[in-house]
Amino acid sequence: MNKIFTSALFFLAFSWSTFAQNNTTLNAAAFKQAIATPHAQVLDVRTANEFNGGHIQHALQANWMDPKEFANRTQHLDKSETVYVYCQAGGRSAAAQNYLIQQGFKVVNLEGGMSNWKMNGFPVDGSGNKPQMRVEDFNKTIKNNEWVLVDVGAEWCPPCRKMLPVLAELKNKSKKAYYFLAVDGGNDVDVMKSIHSESLPTFVLYKNGKEVWRQEGIVTLQEFTNAFLKN
Repeated sequence: MNKIFTSALFFLAFSWSTFAQNNTTLNAAAFKQAIATPHAQVLDVRTANEFNGGHIQHALQANWMDPKEFANRTQHLDKSETVYVYCQAGGRSAAAQNYLIQQGFKVVNLEGGMSNWKMNGFPVDGSGNKPQMRVEDFNKTIKNNEWVLVDVGAEWCPPCRKMLPVLAELKNKSKKAYYFLAVDGGNDVDVMKSIHSESLPTFVLYKNGKEVWRQEGIVTLQEFTNAFLKN
């Protein structure tokens, strides 16, 4: 009987320990210290508009209230590293934390969210005042260059960040001269609407002003190369 009771206590203690490790919440000061390490994965789970209004430096963004977007972007996070999540007050990020844990991530939540972060006087990036790219300027660039590769992405988008080394290699190895045009997926809304781009990242290849190829999500160097060769 004592052995059964002892085993039960051990099981409960182990379960609570596992729960505590997988459901960590840190106050703003501890959170700030934790993300000071190189390559820390910080994830803002608010909307793009909220993010643009001010976010933690180097944070990625995936809207928890948009299940498709959230699942698509977070699948590109590194499961071998901790993910540090936050929202405005802590509620959405807590729900996102539980979801990510179920996907096999180790997750830490910011207690009180951005509101608590700001109350502590910690730094915030972004002001939301960046001017949009004009559709007229976009169209002019497309028409005035034989080859234009448009990259609709954002620094805070996990799969977009994953594409950076591929794009760098493409620029170095491509045998065709082309104009590389970056469209800010969190800011250049009018341009995105004009080319019917709804996902990040989206890559569109234009030749003499006409679209000849398009692909969403992760693209390999070989796929880019094939797109140039076929057109």
